[in-house]
Parts: sequence; C-alpha cells; structure tokens
Amino acid sequence: MSDASTKEYRRGVGIVLLNAKGEIFAGRRIDTPGAWQMPQGGIDKKEEPRDAALRELKEEIGTDRAEIIAETSRWLTYELPGDMHLQAWGGRYRGQIQKWFAMRFLGQDSDIRLDLHEPEFDAWRWIGRDDLLASIVEFKRPLYVDVFAEFAALLRP
Repeated sequence: MSDASTKEYRRGVGIVLLNAKGEIFAGRRIDTPGAWQMPQGGIDKKEEPRDAALRELKEEIGTDRAEIIAETSRWLTYELPGDMHLQAWGGRYRGQIQKWFAMRFLGQDSDIRLDLHEPEFDAWRWIGRDDLLASIVEFKRPLYVDVFAEFAALLRP
C-alpha cells in the first residue's frame, strides 16, 4: 500500500467566477453525483498559473468571457481522503496545491457551454458562497473556506 504522505501535490489552479450579482459559478461533477464545485484543473509544463486558469475556464465551461480581478496571495492545498490518492491522477499525487483566481464573468449565460470539451460537469448554476460550501465534497471544504476568506470583499453570502 502506498503512503499518501510521501507523495507530492499536483500543481493546479482554481477559478471563482462571479456574475454581475456577485454569485459564483458552480458545476455539478459528472463523476461525483450531487457534488458541486468551481472550475479547477492542472497547470501544464511551462504554463503560468494565470494562463492555466484562463485555459481551464475555457475547457470546463466553454467560454473565456471573463477577466481576472484577484488572485490568492499564496498557494493553497487539499489532500485526497483515504485511498483516493491511489486512483486519482494515476496514483502519483496526494492532493493538489493550487493558485486561485477570482474572475468577473463578462458574457451572457448562453455563452456557457459544458459540452465543448470532454465534460466534467453535467449541470451548472450561479450560487451564493454559503450554499456552495454546503454543496461541495467534504474534503475540499477547508480549501474553499480559505479561498473565500481571501476573496471576502468580492463575495456575497
């Protein structure tokens, strides 16, 4: 059995996409029924975090009609629970270390297309911070609390 504590973290980015009302984009994960999350993904080799965030936004929600308005002051981590680290990312990582970006959505809801790339979400909605915290998988909740604390001035409850 592989020990998760000896593995590295996968480098990634996360996106807090805000609409004009200050609501947050959340997608319902295809692979985890009932679990909602914000867009996130890995950073490619030689890719800057800001570029990765814009790329992931386009891949996951089908649009890049957004502008970066803030980023976390530090890298944030989460660990996969139990033996989940044995399956995720080919078993190479214990979790992720991520740089998060707040973005203002500049498009219309009709610009959001979950089916342009290999879909990770089967539904989406605009949601308040507290409702999103109640809708995500337990092991990511502390990370989301940290992200929301950094972007508190931008968010509505």
